[in-house]
Amino acid sequence: MRAEDVRADFPLLDSSVNGHPLVYLDSAATAQKPLAVLEAEREFLTTTNAAVNRGAHTLAARATDAFDDARAAVARFVGARDDEIVWTSNATEGINLIATALSNASTADAQYRSLALTPGDEIVVTELEHHANLIPWQQLAQRTGAVLRYIPVDDDGALLLDTLESVVTPRARIVAVSHVSNVLGTVTPLEPIIARAHEVGALIVLDACQSVPHLPVDVRALDVDFAVFSGHKMLGPTGIGALYGRRELLEALPPASTGGSMITTVTMERAEFLPPRLRFEPGTQRVSQAVALAEAVRYLERIGMPAVADHSVRLGARLVEGLRQLDGVRVLGDTSGAPRIGLASFEVAGVHAHDVGQFLDDRGIAVRVGHHCAQPLHRRLGLVASARASASVYTTDEEIDVFLEALAEVPAFFGVGR
Repeated sequence: MRAEDVRADFPLLDSSVNGHPLVYLDSAATAQKPLAVLEAEREFLTTTNAAVNRGAHTLAARATDAFDDARAAVARFVGARDDEIVWTSNATEGINLIATALSNASTADAQYRSLALTPGDEIVVTELEHHANLIPWQQLAQRTGAVLRYIPVDDDGALLLDTLESVVTPRARIVAVSHVSNVLGTVTPLEPIIARAHEVGALIVLDACQSVPHLPVDVRALDVDFAVFSGHKMLGPTGIGALYGRRELLEALPPASTGGSMITTVTMERAEFLPPRLRFEPGTQRVSQAVALAEAVRYLERIGMPAVADHSVRLGARLVEGLRQLDGVRVLGDTSGAPRIGLASFEVAGVHAHDVGQFLDDRGIAVRVGHHCAQPLHRRLGLVASARASASVYTTDEEIDVFLEALAEVPAFFGVGR
């Protein structure tokens, strides 16, 4: 694909910032939205808007049909069945939903206790995880008496897979891992991790929020038990995401949140709950956002995910190679050609990441700075913060070069280096 061919679909990219053409390299935080997505949400709100699943009037029926069509589109996109997709507000809520439901299993009715954790059970994460795929598991361990363990990384941020057997033991009940590191951009070698998790009978939870926008992802082919991703990182709106769960596992889980639209019978003393997916979607739903997310999916499908992946991987390689050529710049992660998407984090020796970000912003270049919600990984790599450049389908080679040329001026501007 050629980014130049799709840029007209993203009007915001024509903006100027601080007198310079915008170079948007913060797509890992949130991606820009094509006109088709913006129009899909506007069209729904101006022609079809109504609450879904419980109205008896024509508009409610149309809204419910649109909502169901959106779920089918998202399910198809990741290789799931329609009833295996639960709407969430984002990937973070999806992980919290799983963790909370597992916690609730300990005190729920007997029918929901098969997945309950007990003291001494183990939950495994990796040292790569961002906080959304770490803290909910810390909290679950504290509530249940389970032990939190992690697969460590080496000095380059590569997972130490030779620790798999010692870390993922027969006591492991859950293994939660990111498909792509939001700091390093590297693709996690899932096959041995998933194989080991299944070997010991643990559930695999895949945080796919940085992979679904860039790579073809088929949750059934990967053989994961749960997966989560966010709409706003894949050209869709904010406030919508999805949780995939194998049907039999969703059936076994108690609700994470309760309220209207997820029950069969309620008395003043107790309630009976609907089957999944409705059991996990209480209250009024995010209908216009779901419709717009489905349009984002169709947009990516029109480009073709293999082409999207080729573009992302190529830009990632261009980013890394360019950064490696700059004096005083350290690229985080494996730079020897390990699989990665179009994302790279870096530090400039002697210059705080926030100053790097401000310098680039003055030239119209938007990058992320800070710890990227991954303090443990930054600590392991000996850093407090870093800067991150991340691309999407609309990012051009020229923009990468503009960014690299501006970054090359940073050491001299701040009086560091030679």
